[in-house]
Amino acid sequence: MSDQPAFRRTVALVALANLAYFGVEFFLARSIGSVSLIADSIDFLEDAALNLLVLVGLSLAAPARARLGVALAGLLLVPSAVAALAVVQKLLHPAPPAAPELGGVAFGALAVNLGCAFALARFRRDPGSLAKAAILTSRNDALANIAMIIAAGLTALTLSYWPDLAVGAWVFAMNADAAFNVFRSARSELDASEA
Repeated sequence: MSDQPAFRRTVALVALANLAYFGVEFFLARSIGSVSLIADSIDFLEDAALNLLVLVGLSLAAPARARLGVALAGLLLVPSAVAALAVVQKLLHPAPPAAPELGGVAFGALAVNLGCAFALARFRRDPGSLAKAAILTSRNDALANIAMIIAAGLTALTLSYWPDLAVGAWVFAMNADAAFNVFRSARSELDASEA
């Protein structure tokens, strides 16, 4: 990596921002019964852990860093599993979340995630799986927040739980795809380091 000290500082700030908003979003998601916000709040916690692991990984040798990248791909599946569980629970107990609160919390999450994504964007040319994991999670989270804002509007219009449920399912699929991309990059690094 060309500017490792700057990347370290950026990743540390991203980890702190994610941990702080996890607390805010999880509490509010539980209070309004939102599947998409619960999935997103767990994703904030996962992002904080992922970025802390990225910091640790930066001091490792290339083969160990590649193995950590494989582990991070598995960690990216945690929010997907939580989202799948929240979808099942919502199907068993259908009720729409409070749309204004859903939209407000999603706007806050979008601000945090866009800030993280823009901070990490200058490292996007780095081919490593650790940088890829940090960047993909921030980008995907911002996209999910935009979808949650749309779901809040649709929930207000329809008084249905389906928009929130659909976004929760989409967060599941998006995180699974990010995990696959990080895993593929880490496997390539591992293969190159062992050659």
